[in-house]
Amino acid sequence: MISAVHTRDRIAQIYHQPFPDLLFEAQQVHREHHDPRAIQFCTLGNIKSGACPEDCGYCAQSVHHNTGLKPEPLMQLDAVLEEARAAKAGGSTRFCMGAAWREVKDGSQFDRVLDMVRQVAALDLEVCCTLGMLKPHQAQQLKEAGLTAYNHNLDTSEEYYDKIITTRTYQDRLETIRAVSEAGISVCCGGIVGLGETIDDRLSLLETLTKLNPPPESIPINALIPIDGTPLEAAKPIDAIALVRMVATTRILFPKAMVRLSAGRTEMSDELQAMCFFAGANSIFTGAKLLTAPNPERSHDEELILDRLGMIPKPL
Repeated sequence: MISAVHTRDRIAQIYHQPFPDLLFEAQQVHREHHDPRAIQFCTLGNIKSGACPEDCGYCAQSVHHNTGLKPEPLMQLDAVLEEARAAKAGGSTRFCMGAAWREVKDGSQFDRVLDMVRQVAALDLEVCCTLGMLKPHQAQQLKEAGLTAYNHNLDTSEEYYDKIITTRTYQDRLETIRAVSEAGISVCCGGIVGLGETIDDRLSLLETLTKLNPPPESIPINALIPIDGTPLEAAKPIDAIALVRMVATTRILFPKAMVRLSAGRTEMSDELQAMCFFAGANSIFTGAKLLTAPNPERSHDEELILDRLGMIPKPL
């Protein structure tokens, strides 16, 4: 667990220090624990979309929002494997499968997901799932099937959470994270910036993450993509410097974690993305979509990261 010295005041100290000092500290930590040139390429597949009973204010897949998204049933195994093979051929070393469920329910659909996990793992890929809330026995089944990591974001601070989501509590999320950890699965847990939260909310989220034991193996930093028909459709974009501060502070607090620059990259300049990599982000999701939201094409990512920045793909 992160040292007790990382209280909210200490986290605020790190975040608010002069920008050059913050970046220097983040880069020092990053170089001590990671190859500063290496970026992990990951792919996120949407294996079941739409009609989610949750009311997350940012999400196109919620049944509560009129976004025009057509619900789709759980994908067939062959189609999922085709996406996973294509992801690997394109350089991804982690394949994540997302289903628009509030919670995992025992039965035939979960059995199908377990089979997907087994067969994607057999492709020599890291396998991640994000399926909503899990019970301990379900987490254990996923572990036995070969799951590498489970993504379950806290999204924002506990204090601001009910302004964004009312159908699931913060404690619900923490209990799922606990079940995942106790099953021996790596936890992928982060948040979204740009929801209308304050800087203190962002620092509170980071403080909560420092209290997880063990700490998250990976931490996605998502920038909100405002989607027509959702309550946050008119949200203002997060300030670029504030985003870099969030990435750098996360890197300092979690030296060994993969810090994933996730949703919102289509709205980021190449220069902003490069600054986030310098601040300690060392993973991205590639492919045309992140679930339902647009994402930079792989060709653009390769041109920016491999050609212009001279970085390299992180090996498995």
